[in-house]
Order: sequence, then structure tokens, then C-alpha cells
Amino acid sequence: MNTTSAKKQSILVVDDDTSTRSLVVDAMGQFGNYRVIEACDGVEGLEMLTKNTFDLVICDVMMPGMNGMELLDRIRELDPTTHTILITAYPTIDLTVSAMKTGAVDFLAKPFNIDDLICKVDVYLRAKAMMGEDANPLPSSALTNKISDLSTRSYIYDTIEHTKNNDEIFQEMVNLANKVIGGEVCAILLHDKDYQEFDAIVVKGVSPSFFKNIMIPSLSSFLNETVRRKEPLLLNLIDNAVFSSVICAPLKMRGQVFGVIVLSGKGNEHVYSERDLYYVQSIANRASLNIENRLLYESLYTNLLSTFQSLAKSIQARDHYTEEHSVRVMNLATKIAEVMDCTSGEIESLRIAATLHDVGKIAIPDNILLKPGRLTDEEFDIIKNHPVVGENILKPLPILDTERLIIRHHHERWDGKGYPDGLCASDIPFLSRILTAVDSYDAMTNNRPYRKAMERDDALDELRRNIHRQFDEEIVNCFIRIL
Repeated sequence: MNTTSAKKQSILVVDDDTSTRSLVVDAMGQFGNYRVIEACDGVEGLEMLTKNTFDLVICDVMMPGMNGMELLDRIRELDPTTHTILITAYPTIDLTVSAMKTGAVDFLAKPFNIDDLICKVDVYLRAKAMMGEDANPLPSSALTNKISDLSTRSYIYDTIEHTKNNDEIFQEMVNLANKVIGGEVCAILLHDKDYQEFDAIVVKGVSPSFFKNIMIPSLSSFLNETVRRKEPLLLNLIDNAVFSSVICAPLKMRGQVFGVIVLSGKGNEHVYSERDLYYVQSIANRASLNIENRLLYESLYTNLLSTFQSLAKSIQARDHYTEEHSVRVMNLATKIAEVMDCTSGEIESLRIAATLHDVGKIAIPDNILLKPGRLTDEEFDIIKNHPVVGENILKPLPILDTERLIIRHHHERWDGKGYPDGLCASDIPFLSRILTAVDSYDAMTNNRPYRKAMERDDALDELRRNIHRQFDEEIVNCFIRIL
């Protein structure tokens, strides 16, 4: 999760406990675009602070030589704009209050959840970036709250944007609610409009059976009111056996509620405020928008593919070999991509490109496409144009940029003697190189009007002979292993 600033923000981690310090340093390095420096105690930390400027300091309280509270005092003297998060194994109310008065932005008790720390670091550094380099070190309370709200919302939006599917979105909503707002129980419920029922798909804090049998009946009127109003609601009770404070926010698509997020706490620690309600609403709204956009994109994507597949079928109606050939090439190419550890996105792009790789043949006249004899040079030049025609058919659609480049270059050669651009070696897109090998193998091992099919072993020998001339050695070797 990157901060809003393009520039790497710097963090100093000060802790005499090596294992805790290493955990924090590794986490910051893995999850953020940060420059992370570490110090083994307060004295070394102060030395680092006098030589460098840091955006945030994560500091243990109990350390030999100079403890965290003493270091916090010195930080305020050196640079009041430096945010400081204190951590300790022995938290007390007095220590927390004292730390906040001295200038700490937050206080964590050991053992702490590393995800909570990452969340806090991200939010505070976003706030610092929003305030700017020349910000007043002691801004007004209203401005501080506004910056905190903006940075928290930014963190929520970025986290949800990095999800890959709806299941991840629902899980991340629960994680975000627990990190940002806190509570004992959090759940995502889908709403069945016809039966007026709620089905919990993610539950955290209690067992799914307890939530279904105890909490949903207890919250039934509250949940239904949220759906009816189509707006988030906050409920605070006294001495309730199941919960004392509840927030419920609707998930909406095109103005209709399809689910809710519910967050509940018990006791004085989790009495929710209007600000908490605002954050839960931000989570629900952003997740709903992401889900709706994804569904619309998938619908558009499916319709476009159906259109192009219909176009491909028009060629297959003229030449039945093309249909069977495309299916075989697609199956073999995706199998190679899987074995070669391509990503799911790359495999999907290759699957689509392999299916459509001959779509450019729609521009080839029947007397050439179906000619039983050898082609003339002029006729072969027309055939050679089909990768460019195929790319041009897909060109108006940016969502198929990867696929159209695979198609354009699937007749390039490793030695640079291919077409249309004469690319060579690794300049040829990797997925095009896979398609080249599979396309050639399938063409060799199937009958055509002008020649009979080669035997499997003869075709494999032909692939081997043309390594570093026509084909990528690594791909050919992988292909041979999986056949």
C-alpha cells in the first residue's frame, strides 16, 4: 500500500528488542513505499535523528540508556512535524495520556497486530503528505481532523482498489472495518429482497452459527431499517446482552441495496460515534462502486469476446481447419503458460489471443485461403498480412491491448526473419513466442489441402532444429516435456 506521495517517505524504527524491530522493519519494507532505518536504542535513534529527517518514528517505550518518552521529548525539539508511534508491553492510562500530550500520534500495546501498525503508519503518512512540507507543526483541531479523515478515506479506497475479486472485497471490508473502527464482531450480509432474509457470507469475531442464530434475529429490525432507508445507521444501547453499539451500512448497486456491512461492539471500549459511521459508510460505498464497476466491465468484456468469437466463426465457416486449429492451439498454449508460471492474467490473455489469432484471415480471399496447391509469392504476401489485420480489428478496444500485440507478433522468428515487424529474440513478446511454437506444431501435425500431416516425433524434431532460428529454446523444451 503506497502513500499518496510519489517520493519515498522515511521511517525510523527504534527498539532494543531485535525480533520486534526486525518484524516492524520487514513489514514496513514489504507493504509500503518507505525508506526504513533502524536503531537498537534511544541513544542511537537520537543520533540518527540529528543526521537525517524522518517522516515518522516507531519507538519502543522501555529501552536502556534513553527510553521512548525521553526520545519523544527530543524529537519534539528537533522537528515537531515528525509523527511518532510509541509501543510498549506495559501500557497504562497515565503513560498513554502523557505520550499523547508530548506529541505522539498513537500508542500501541505489545503484542500488537502488525496489520494494525501498517494501517496506522499508512494513515499518518498520508496525513503528513497532505499537510505538505511547510505545514504548521501545530495545526488547528478542525484541520487535523479533516486531514485525518481524508488520509483514512484514501487508505480505505486504495486498499479496496487492490482487491482482485468480489470475495476479496468482502473480506477486505471486514478487515478494514476492524482496523479503522474496531469492534468485536464484523460481518457482510447479502440481502434477499424477495424473502426479506439476510445471508452472512463473511463473519469475523464470532462463529457463523452464533451470528446466524443469535445476532441476526437480535438485529433484524435494525438491518431491515437500514435496507429500507438505504443509508447507514448507528445504534447505541445500554446493558444489552449481545451488543452495546452497532453500525450498519448498506451495499448498493444502481440505487438498490444488495447487502449490508455490520459492525458491533460490547462495553465502553466500542461505543461508536458519528465519525465511525462515516468511515463504515466510506468502506461500504467504495466497495459497492468497485463491485458494480467490475460487474459492468465483465459484462462488457464478455459481450466483446462474444462478438469477436462470432467474427472468428465466420472464417471457420469458410475453412473448418481454422476452427479446430484455434481450439487445439489455445489448449496447448495455455498449458505451456501454466507450466512456465505465467500469471492468471497472462494465461487469460493468451487464451483469448490463441482463440482469435487467425481472425485477420477474414480479409483473405477464398481462392487464396482455400487454395489446394502451393501459394505464389504474391499470394503468400497476402497471407502474411493476416496478423496485422487481426491486430487492427482489435485495436479500437484498449482492454484488448495485450491480446492484439500477441496476435500481431505470433509469426515473428527468433532470428528476426519473421513478419510483420522482423522482431528477434526477446524483443518478441513472450506470449507471442509461446503461440508461435504451438501454432507451428499444430500446423505441421494436421492435414492441409496442399500436404499431409507430419508424424508427432518428426514435428518435434523440426521444432528442435529451429531453436534459436524460429523458436525460443526455453519454450520448445517446455513444450516437449508436457506433450
